[in-house]
Amino acid sequence: MTAQPLKIGFVGLGIMGAPMAGHLIEAGHQLFVFTLGKMPESIACTSATQCTNARGVAERADIIFIMVPDTPDVEAALFADGGIAAGLKAGTGTGARKVVVDMSSISPIATKAFAQKVNALDCDYLDAPVSGGEVGAKNATLSIMVGGDEAVFARIKPLFERMGKNITLVGGNGDGQTAKVANQIIVALTIEAVAEALLFASKAGADPARVRLALMGGFASSKILEVHGDRMVKRTFDPGFRIELHQKDLNLALSSARALGVSLPNTATAQELFNACAAHGGKGWDHSAMVRALEKMANFEIGQKPG
Repeated sequence: MTAQPLKIGFVGLGIMGAPMAGHLIEAGHQLFVFTLGKMPESIACTSATQCTNARGVAERADIIFIMVPDTPDVEAALFADGGIAAGLKAGTGTGARKVVVDMSSISPIATKAFAQKVNALDCDYLDAPVSGGEVGAKNATLSIMVGGDEAVFARIKPLFERMGKNITLVGGNGDGQTAKVANQIIVALTIEAVAEALLFASKAGADPARVRLALMGGFASSKILEVHGDRMVKRTFDPGFRIELHQKDLNLALSSARALGVSLPNTATAQELFNACAAHGGKGWDHSAMVRALEKMANFEIGQKPG
């Protein structure tokens, strides 16, 4: 139990949001929650108060977290009828300003606009997207990239520490989202590299599982090789992070790059591989299933016996 329980709101209780909210409940905080669709059993069976809309969450909580899929979803959670903005007030019972913390992965440009609107209500705003997937959310080992005021970050950091391990204030509002886009570029390109390597090894007749183990001890080692390489070998593509969500993130990267006049050729290639997976009904696969697009082109699957 925490020595000073806080009134915390949480909007969005999906694959990521439910375990993240659960860690805050376990820490002894009073949670007010809202999600579209069915309330997860892992939250329904706790002390959390279920609200009928996001406005109800914001009216009751001093700190409101958002964890939803995309930019339009954040905008709706904030500013639609019954949204968070309607429930925000200039002060709280503790005398501190209310804080909105968006942990979704969305447009850095839109984030800056959202922050300005929330600031105009005499409330504070942090963008704090995460990396680590469902496993990181469940184990409270997420990397959290934060944009916003340093004093506000310091106030919220103890809560971040309940959900993650590597917590970094990157800069002002929008910079957290920029860091997340950069993260997703690296993750996508590394998945593609691991997929090519294991497909090559398997088609050449080597045992892909043993090749992966050998590579884990060298300079090619990475978390992607460890976790997603194992998924590719074992053919386990149930989503920890869905392809359609990574497509969304790469769309943000490519559209931002166009606006900046930057070329991201390998990011574009990775997106086309995701697009190919989606065209074969795979938008709900785990993003490690990018390998399936390469396998289609090779007419060969990892683990298959060559020739």
